[in-house]
Amino acid sequence: MHESERHRVILSTVQDRAVVTVVDLCNLTGASEATIRRDIATLHMQKKVRRVRGGVESLTPPQFVGLAGRTFAVNEALRIKEKQAIARAAVDLCEDGEPIIINGGTTTFQMVHPLANRRCQVFTNSFPIAEHLLKHSKNTVMVSGGAIYREQNIILSPFENDVTRNFYARRMFMGAQGIGPLGLMEADPLLIRAEEKLMGQADELVVLVDSSKFEQRSSLVLCGLDRISTLITDEGISDKAAAMLDAADVKLIVAQSGGAQEDVAAS
Repeated sequence: MHESERHRVILSTVQDRAVVTVVDLCNLTGASEATIRRDIATLHMQKKVRRVRGGVESLTPPQFVGLAGRTFAVNEALRIKEKQAIARAAVDLCEDGEPIIINGGTTTFQMVHPLANRRCQVFTNSFPIAEHLLKHSKNTVMVSGGAIYREQNIILSPFENDVTRNFYARRMFMGAQGIGPLGLMEADPLLIRAEEKLMGQADELVVLVDSSKFEQRSSLVLCGLDRISTLITDEGISDKAAAMLDAADVKLIVAQSGGAQEDVAAS
């Protein structure tokens, strides 16, 4: 990630969290602690943030605390070709008329373009996914109720008895903050609570992650690998990561940027 991109991540992150640690920023950007500390020093000198012990804070702390993790706007521009190829492969699994759940995220958002030619029943907690499908497709669209978190463009409800419990789907499509031997990982407890609720309404879980997610970790585990039916990623996946999925009986689909895809392992 280039310096300008790292600065965008830092400035965006401190807008929705009171204090962001150096370790958090390392996880978000993939940069070393020394690099992040230099970035913080630069932004501090430019009077864009305030440097604090072990991290950084906004000059104008937020009144409303958002979710942990990179914002939708920052993530959207990263590894875009890989995300588009992964999304096309995901939509290839869908059939007209079937009910599906699409969890909010920048990789799952790319599904909206190939879905324009489909007529599925789509339930989503993503404001931009719902908006795009309503404007540019004939899919039936349902959204969950709750508060819209602007930075992630996602709708989360604090209540158990919302409309989510009334929707059944054959498949749920979702991304993740990271993936490893323990399973899928997320950055925020609120996200985990919402995603667990959605996962309970689907027969199959299809995970859409670019290959960089196999190198990322979080302290919060959403679910084990055994809950995943299919995982779609790009050609950058390592042999070690592919073997990990094979051992867990996860079907692996490698999407190629040229539009082709390859089934590598099947449960």
